[in-house]
Amino acid sequence: MLEIYKLQAGYGPAKVLFDVSLRVREGQVVTLMGRNGMGKTTTIRTIMGMLRPTGGEISFCGRQIDNVPPETVARLGAGLVPEGRRIFHTLTVRENLVATAANRRNVAGPWTLERVHDLFPRLSERSGQMAGTLSGGEQQMLAIGRALMTNPRLLILDEATEGLAPVIRAEIWACLRRLKAEGQAILVVDKNIKELKAIADRHTIVERGRTVWTGSNDDLERDREQVNVFVGL
Repeated sequence: MLEIYKLQAGYGPAKVLFDVSLRVREGQVVTLMGRNGMGKTTTIRTIMGMLRPTGGEISFCGRQIDNVPPETVARLGAGLVPEGRRIFHTLTVRENLVATAANRRNVAGPWTLERVHDLFPRLSERSGQMAGTLSGGEQQMLAIGRALMTNPRLLILDEATEGLAPVIRAEIWACLRRLKAEGQAILVVDKNIKELKAIADRHTIVERGRTVWTGSNDDLERDREQVNVFVGL
């Protein structure tokens, strides 16, 4: 579904990505890990077309997307839950969910308000509430729900549980386990190896803008000492 090969990118003269490669297949959950400042968010931004690559290749659903705008990437089926959530604070919870709702591929059983409310009952309870008044955890639920309402082929979460209370983190991980069971392909950035192992099929680690390790859960256990060095735990 998604294949990145030797990706390079940066901001003006400041190069951030030098050689990032990863792959996500249909129905897989793949992690992108590494210490802060190693290029994870830059990789996500480049996938989504918010940053133009300076080298390498990005293929999504059989199409090269190295130099296409964000709206094209989204229409192809990439749904982003960005770092910092980026919800529309002056819209209600319901308005946030329906603002970008679409089923461009005419999938059977698409994501609807009812399905999102079933996944996150708190959003149903706060449907008419201004999104800016929600707690941080509720805003993250809303950001995930908003992305799902686009009926994405690939759901991308940048810092899925950063800064959230433990009880909310548990709800987010439960949500991702449920999505995986339903066959949703997911690329997730987070630091919680224990929770990531419970849902992921493959793991990729970046260090200073380069892919330095990739493997399965069994590989991760085998190389745990090396992995801990790279993720800073």
